[in-house]
Amino acid sequence: MKVIESHIVPEGIERIRLQDYAPSIFSSISSHQGMKKAIKKKMVLVNGVAATTAFWVEPGQKIELCDLELPPAKVYELKFDVVYEDDHIALINKPAGISVSGNQFRTIQNALPFNLKPSSCQDALHVFRPVHRIDNPTCGLLLIAKTSQAIGDLGVQFENRMVRKRYTAVIIGSLPDKGMVDMPVGEKEAVSSFQVVKRAHSIRNHTLSMVHLFPKTGRTHQLRIHMAGMGTPILGDKLYGSEGEILRKKGLFLCATGLHFVHPFTQNEMDLSIDPPYKFGRFMAMEEKRWKKYNEELNNI
Repeated sequence: MKVIESHIVPEGIERIRLQDYAPSIFSSISSHQGMKKAIKKKMVLVNGVAATTAFWVEPGQKIELCDLELPPAKVYELKFDVVYEDDHIALINKPAGISVSGNQFRTIQNALPFNLKPSSCQDALHVFRPVHRIDNPTCGLLLIAKTSQAIGDLGVQFENRMVRKRYTAVIIGSLPDKGMVDMPVGEKEAVSSFQVVKRAHSIRNHTLSMVHLFPKTGRTHQLRIHMAGMGTPILGDKLYGSEGEILRKKGLFLCATGLHFVHPFTQNEMDLSIDPPYKFGRFMAMEEKRWKKYNEELNNI
């Protein structure tokens, strides 16, 4: 049995059962049902002792998620781009519309063996582990651990907010060239910053803006909630977007385009990035073209 993720419960934690608390601290298992199963399989230790679903969380406890070294599930043969890979980690470009993990078969985790090479390290994981989450409709960079050392080290970096993430989105409306959003999410502190890349006119939406988004905290749906809260929802957001402005079959215009972290083995700083999907720029260009044509026709009347 290998410890793959570890967490120290901070002071001031509210009274909560372990099975409800653990999904928010471990990236490997994000669902309550999955965590309940992991606890029953004795994969979760509290201060070195196998926990039960009756455990209550208390400050100072050391909670560990272990790998039972079970064989991987049936491989999902989904091909995606591998941006970077070595024996310890991999960085992939997650397609939109696929969950990172969960109880269903069609997940990124089940597709990892189809895309990544086995690790030759002594502490290699039998099942590669995503070390953070990206929403199902969001695409972009996802960091994968291939060893126990990698998942432990990267978990600490994420927990201590040492990892810098950049997202690129197309939003409906216009923001200042750059700024900060300090708006609680689920009654918890949530801070993001933004920088406008370019703007385009739109007959349907008046203005569209392509923006870089930098989450300082990691709340669920944080960027989507922040943009909607500013009155500039992300294009294609069915959950937080405005009624009548949801595009059909276009998807969510949100992509994780940059990740900065320290390599868990070499200790080198890693700063990797990808371009946003082609459709982001193309949609804005087409909207600008339609707007210009419409205004030219009005001027000719």
